[in-house]
Amino acid sequence: MIPRELLAALRQIEIHTSRLATHALAGNYQSVFRGQGIVFREVRPYQIGDDVRTIDWNVSARMGEPFVKLFTEEREMTVMLLVDASASGRFGTKRATKARLAAEVSALLAFSAIKGGDRVGLVTVSDRIEKLVPPRKGEKHVLRVAREVLAGEPTGRGTDLALGLETLGRLSKRRSVAFVVSDFFVEGTRRRQAFEKALALTAQKHDLVAVELRDPRDGALPDLGLLTVEDLETGEDVVVDTSDPRVRTALGAANDAQQKALRQTFQKLGIDHVVVRTDGSYVNPIRELFARRARRRRA
Repeated sequence: MIPRELLAALRQIEIHTSRLATHALAGNYQSVFRGQGIVFREVRPYQIGDDVRTIDWNVSARMGEPFVKLFTEEREMTVMLLVDASASGRFGTKRATKARLAAEVSALLAFSAIKGGDRVGLVTVSDRIEKLVPPRKGEKHVLRVAREVLAGEPTGRGTDLALGLETLGRLSKRRSVAFVVSDFFVEGTRRRQAFEKALALTAQKHDLVAVELRDPRDGALPDLGLLTVEDLETGEDVVVDTSDPRVRTALGAANDAQQKALRQTFQKLGIDHVVVRTDGSYVNPIRELFARRARRRRA
């Protein structure tokens, strides 16, 4: 049985994101994401203006006149969602938690994909693979994707995005569009190195888009005196003196350095990157992402 509160939340997400995919992002998705490539359709007699490189010499020799090959774009794609299900998703100080925001963004992207005739699959990951949902079509499937992101009870706490990327690569053999939805808080040098290596390998095979989840308090603490702060991913409690400006400055500097390094990694690997926040609309950043990709295609 699905709890009544969860059903209400899913219904709200369904209505809102389906409408957005139909109206706010109508046409944008299909204009900026391509299928697998082009596929052969037929041959026809050569006409003035045809590209001579498309001449089918075997058919032309048999028919005694030049024939050209015609191709069409393979429109259908597979869209994969790799969603961070680690414990940090429970954090959120404004409109929603990061987990709720991840569910809304995932539903919007999934509705956009299925309205474009594409299939959608899901991988959720903490420090282990939490859920695998094979790619399928249909609105009921989108609701399952949203439900798994919003209501999935992770068995792990930490973040191992390298494992998620490696799993995505094994699950999706052909080139696909893959959205990685995460706050990208990867603790530990070894895990960060493994993540960057897996990111580079996956970007060679798939069209990767990084959707970064942010909260205003990720890098800024108010002056509230002594606070006991829990690390959601380790369960460790730390006492922080927020009245000390040096503490607040150090936190902000560490956050800025982490974000700068992340942006540099995405830029180096040619990965599109968009930031969505718990205190703002996620529609405008997604719309701007699509517009940016459209401008690049036209150029």
